[in-house]
Amino acid sequence: MSHPLSYLHDQLEQWRAEGAYQRLRILESASAAESRFDGKQVINLASNNYLGLTTHPKLREAAIQAVKDFGVGSGAVRTISGTMRIHMQLEERIAAFKNVEACVVFQSGFAANAGTVSAILGPDDHIVSDELNHASIIDGCRLSRAKIHVFPHKDVAAAEKILAELDNVPGHKLLVSDGVFSMDGDIGALPGLVEAAEKHGAIMMVDDAHSSGVLGRQGRGTIDHFGLHGRVQVQVGTLSKAIGVLGGYVCGSRDLIDFLYHRARPFLFSTSHPPAVAAACLAAFDVLEQEPQRMENLWENTKYFKQGLTSAGFNTGISETPITPVIVGEAKVAHGLSRELFAAGVLATGIGFPTVAKGKARVRTIVTATHTKPELDQALEVFQKVGKKMGILV
Repeated sequence: MSHPLSYLHDQLEQWRAEGAYQRLRILESASAAESRFDGKQVINLASNNYLGLTTHPKLREAAIQAVKDFGVGSGAVRTISGTMRIHMQLEERIAAFKNVEACVVFQSGFAANAGTVSAILGPDDHIVSDELNHASIIDGCRLSRAKIHVFPHKDVAAAEKILAELDNVPGHKLLVSDGVFSMDGDIGALPGLVEAAEKHGAIMMVDDAHSSGVLGRQGRGTIDHFGLHGRVQVQVGTLSKAIGVLGGYVCGSRDLIDFLYHRARPFLFSTSHPPAVAAACLAAFDVLEQEPQRMENLWENTKYFKQGLTSAGFNTGISETPITPVIVGEAKVAHGLSRELFAAGVLATGIGFPTVAKGKARVRTIVTATHTKPELDQALEVFQKVGKKMGILV
């Protein structure tokens, strides 16, 4: 009799044959502009550490002090005995930073999206969602059991048409979009979507994971970038990318946050953040406000590296942010490019279906505020050398 999980082995073998199988690379140093993976020192273009805060002295000191003061864990979920003063301080700090009434912190950005959508909507409701929204939004939509309507990427007219068709249909309506899309690096069509939501009485939700710390004043995100304060009812963000630590959050009205305290399942059934994590996140928001040059460096590096890739002849798609894909088409080519880059001293991860559509596989690059010009020049040189070797560049 065959093993009941033998079908998993068969699928893995198929991925290996297709060149889509990926082995986890092991980080053996701090996550920084240059890092050590699998025993090799490489230029790291694969992290979300936009501002280089993972190693910032103020975050390190805050985390260490919190361990000394409060230990290494809270010991419970937030609704039992796991809400520490430092958790409330972090939520209050984020709410003030984002110019909203209140905030709730989740264990991850994924949990924030999935937990929020599934909590505030039900089977009688409707969700209008961009086709390229993050997997956590998609899962939250499915968990809510609401009726899902997908519109073409950034097509405001199509989104409004769906909302108009739902005007006389019972149930709540939610219009949801990423602020910055994680695979292509383009910015959501938020001004038009917000207008459509207001016109048709829909709840507007934006996932700002990849724009927190990147866009807006001192990194306040796309709502600030577009001047949409007070017009987006649900703002989702992350503490795991530009903030440099771990977690996600939802911002909005006091009623929204109190409701999520009572009904968001990831919040209700997950132990709260260790004190060191909350303390480091608090310190990160201080850095955002006190060191604006970090964002300036990030954008200067982004423009420099993006220009270098396009000048060499690489297809970087529609990127408008530090997320810069190098689109090569087939997954096998993308993963091969990633392996060759690593061998030459650059870490940039290959991404294929189902994360991106078939035929649009790519290597995704993200520069940070702490990359130096010599590091970026070296990375560009490696990209050109490997691109020519593989026939991606002529």
